Amino acid sequence: MQWNDAFEIPDVLGWIEIFILAAMFYFLFRLFKGTRGSAILSGLIILFAALFAITSLSHLDVLNWLLSKLMLYISLAIVVIFQPEIRRVLARLGRQPWRNGIASQRNLVEPIVQAVKLLSDRKVGALIAIERDIGMRTIQDSGTRLNSTVSAELLATIFFPHTPLHDGGVIIAGDRICSAGCLFPLSQKEELSKALGTRHRAAIGITEETDAIVIVVSEETGSISIAYNGKLRRGLDEGRLRRVLSSMLSRERTGLAKFREKLRSGEAAFSDTALMTQTEGPNEG
Repeated sequence: MQWNDAFEIPDVLGWIEIFILAAMFYFLFRLFKGTRGSAILSGLIILFAALFAITSLSHLDVLNWLLSKLMLYISLAIVVIFQPEIRRVLARLGRQPWRNGIASQRNLVEPIVQAVKLLSDRKVGALIAIERDIGMRTIQDSGTRLNSTVSAELLATIFFPHTPLHDGGVIIAGDRICSAGCLFPLSQKEELSKALGTRHRAAIGITEETDAIVIVVSEETGSISIAYNGKLRRGLDEGRLRRVLSSMLSRERTGLAKFREKLRSGEAAFSDTALMTQTEGPNEG
């Protein structure tokens, strides 16, 4: 029997399955493209495909059986090895166009632009993230809670050198400065320019995992950049930054985002009431 007799020509359903598998692999590689795990994933797939082909064509039934049994454990190992990439992929799938429609945050544009312009002129580094539909509670907890009104003066003061909170990122949720001095995850993309510093990599990293909009001011050059969906747009001036933010922050919020915003406002009101009670309590006696 010749080697080509071992192959069976698929029927219509077989071709449909081949097409579906090919599409799945294509989108899988596309989502993993540019990450550290892409080369490992490609190597594993090529290795096991070659081993299965060799053991099947050579009728090495024992080795073929062992490979089929090992696939379950290899699948679990892949989940562990590629945990960061899988998390980013799932987060990206969760912010697709069908979730559009967010509370207009257009009133944030002017104070942010004014603060960024001031920081840029003085070459003061800054990292400002605007939360959208995907929550950033874990990252907020890595910094200091503020719950303050967004103003150009406050943003500029936070990033002023030698202040306690200047070395991290600021997170704006709704129309409030939620936290400052936060630690953002760094992007692991290998194709990023070596000229990008920690702030720019942190901006890209947080937008890979969430749908936040991040503004970066370079400490060395004072240049302004904006990151969204894992991509960085550099070299913005005041006018272009205002136009980009206006277009991105003028959409209406989804019902889920509105509910989250109301819940956050309720928690803030409850905290303020509790604080007033604690302050006024001793005076009542």
